[in-house]
Amino acid sequence: MLRFDPFRDLDRLTEQMLGVPAGSARAPRFMPMDLYRSGDHYVLHADLPGVDPGSVDVNVDNGNLTVRAERSGRTEESVEWITSERFTGTYMRQLALGDGIDTERIHATYNNGVLTVTIPVAEKAQPRRISIDVSDDRAGELESGESAGELASSPDSA
Repeated sequence: MLRFDPFRDLDRLTEQMLGVPAGSARAPRFMPMDLYRSGDHYVLHADLPGVDPGSVDVNVDNGNLTVRAERSGRTEESVEWITSERFTGTYMRQLALGDGIDTERIHATYNNGVLTVTIPVAEKAQPRRISIDVSDDRAGELESGESAGELASSPDSA
């Protein structure tokens, strides 16, 4: 009798993609996020569906922003699971912030399974226009007896 398991290849593929053996507890691989700049601040949106807001931790240390969250598994042991595809465990992402960030004013909100972290750009790092003071040095040279034509052709004026 030939034993054929049509799900064996699927289990092997699942293990390769998720990094966990089929039938074991599912572990999260990453925290999907978007990051963009809007004016004088950056905005990070991280998807954390089903995560208890009390388990979310956002901190800044040594120029790195770290986001951690934990999604607990269901504890019904007396049930017979038909399928269990939702990830459980700890999520973590780290971002290097750089020098131009005002780390004292970073704030975060959590709404409908989405963590939003607002990261302000430090005022000293924001682009600004520099005014140029114009001095009229030619007027002083003309008073010393040179003509305007001599100034235009002198090698020092190039």
